[in-house]
Amino acid sequence: MAHTRIHSGGAFEAMIGYCRAVKTDDGWIHVAGTVGVDPETRKPPESVVDQCRCALDTIRDALNRAGAGFEDVVRVHYILPDKADFEPCWPLLAETFGDNPPAATMFEAGLIDPVYKIEIEVTAKTRATAQHGP
Repeated sequence: MAHTRIHSGGAFEAMIGYCRAVKTDDGWIHVAGTVGVDPETRKPPESVVDQCRCALDTIRDALNRAGAGFEDVVRVHYILPDKADFEPCWPLLAETFGDNPPAATMFEAGLIDPVYKIEIEVTAKTRATAQHGP
């Protein structure tokens, strides 16, 4: 099986040894856990909602580069150090996924650095191959 690796240039990619996303030749797209950093300052915003928005922007870019969008996401994991921070993100998440909500799970766990308040990981299937099957 062939894989297309999509890099976003994030600091942790080179440091840890991973890429933002991997697309398989059968159309699955696995986007790595993504924290929110401001693209200009390369630092996380203060609020969890702004971090969520930045993470979603990075994920959107990875999905687009893989030939997909949020409508193709079938699974999402949200990881937050403080579960109380999840609810303020709900309106943004509902707007992002719209009429095509994925299966979702929220975990409360520590992240790589305490400045981060949310990490988001998604799995998608491209439209071209998602319609094949029984």
